[in-house]
Formats: sequence, structure tokens, C-alpha cells
Amino acid sequence: MIEVRLYATLREGRGKIVMLEPEKAANAGAVLSHLGIPAEDVAILLINGFHRKPEDTVKDGDVLALFPPVGGG
Repeated sequence: MIEVRLYATLREGRGKIVMLEPEKAANAGAVLSHLGIPAEDVAILLINGFHRKPEDTVKDGDVLALFPPVGGG
């Protein structure tokens, strides 16, 4: 299984953690598509704690963490 951890606004309607079968996601971009998250809504994408890009491969046992852009002041 691939564990996808969602943060802040990306959790809305999806929950904190989503588990996906590896067959449903060849790369991080496919995970985003499967979850209905536009790539531009993700500011930080980590695979197993390392910064990665949507085209990077994911495999069984990986943990993805997705963070949206943060604003404030």
C-alpha cells in the first residue's frame, strides 16, 4: 500500500491519510490525479521524507506527504 498524508486544505473532503493500492499510482502525479488534487495546489511533495516531483515513481510501502501553499501574515 501507498500511504498518502494530506495537510491543511488538501484534507478537505479527503481526510488526513489515504491508502492506495500501488497499481493505482505509477508516480506521484498519478496519486494527485487519483485524489482529484491539481498539481498547482501542492507546494511541497515528499516521498519518504525527501522532496520530490510529481513525475517521480512511487512504490509499495512509500509514504507521500502533500502540503498546499501557505499564506498568512
